Amino acid sequence: MEMAEDWPEPIVRVQTLADDGAVPERYIKPPSERPDLNPVTALATGSLPVVDLAGLSGGAEERLATMLAVSGACRDWGFFQVVNHGVSPELMEGMREVWRSFFQLPMAEKQAYANSPKTFEGYGSRLGVKKGAILDWGDYFFLQLSPHSIRNYDKWPVLPASLRAMTEAYGEELEKLCGVIKKVLSATLGLDEGFLHRAFGEAGACVRVNYYPKCPQPDLTLGLSPHSDPGGMTVLLTDHNVKGLQVRKGDDDWITVEPVPGALIVNIGDQIQVLTNATYKSVEHRVVVNAATERLSVAFFFNPNDDLPIQPAAELVTPEAPPLYKRLTFKEYKLFMRMLGPGGKSHVDLVKST
Repeated sequence: MEMAEDWPEPIVRVQTLADDGAVPERYIKPPSERPDLNPVTALATGSLPVVDLAGLSGGAEERLATMLAVSGACRDWGFFQVVNHGVSPELMEGMREVWRSFFQLPMAEKQAYANSPKTFEGYGSRLGVKKGAILDWGDYFFLQLSPHSIRNYDKWPVLPASLRAMTEAYGEELEKLCGVIKKVLSATLGLDEGFLHRAFGEAGACVRVNYYPKCPQPDLTLGLSPHSDPGGMTVLLTDHNVKGLQVRKGDDDWITVEPVPGALIVNIGDQIQVLTNATYKSVEHRVVVNAATERLSVAFFFNPNDDLPIQPAAELVTPEAPPLYKRLTFKEYKLFMRMLGPGGKSHVDLVKST
């Protein structure tokens, strides 16, 4: 599967459409895929399970309770919020503000970092390269963080002046947090704490800053279509003023997430679903947009090494629970999202064993 060098059509920045009176046809979803934003008929907002990671530093009983809370959230939701996670409120707010300032720069400043489907790094406005695809109502900025050797500083904005240092500092703290969560997930599978560390190899990390401009007809479109994340795990820094993330619960229900102040949202990615032989599953989620105001979020993706084969762990495979997925490297797997765009759970279905 070869990645395209260029986008199939000229890129339109969604931010330039925000003040129009109607959503262009390219962004209008089929009726069955449109969000229900009616406050009477839509499902109520809900809080994901909240885990206080301070319990990991407590006594044996408190540590066990914390680990069981993580395990339960992964099995029941695929998502959970963490508090006392070690990332300072000042750093979290600094990331929100510095990237919000970037998206308010003149368009010419942002266009200097326009991305291509070859690497996705830089300023973007679409996922997938299918010509004529229905697009999502959002712009983004994507950067590689780890390993340090793959950073392309030509794609890192020079303005605002504090953006680079802020993003590097945030990335370092999030990698530490993901290291803690890896150990917890490994232990709750009944394996040694180093299992996921070995399975990931020299892990990769990247960040996508999502910018969802206000939308004249939010009931016709989505900021990001339903998908599960292709990597290992995701840690999301949400907009604390505007809700938008929705998580699928059951077959048809979409729950609008109510962020807990100061929390970060963690979700399981497809690679952990494969490694755990579906003990822990990635879950579909999507983003709705707002008629009155913009929304910004920062997604930190923590992934296995590109070149390591990923397959169900031998320790989790038995005659009663045979391997559900084929062996594939993350480099091969992530091309599904880059070429096809968001597609519910269809990407992980492509690697199911026959």
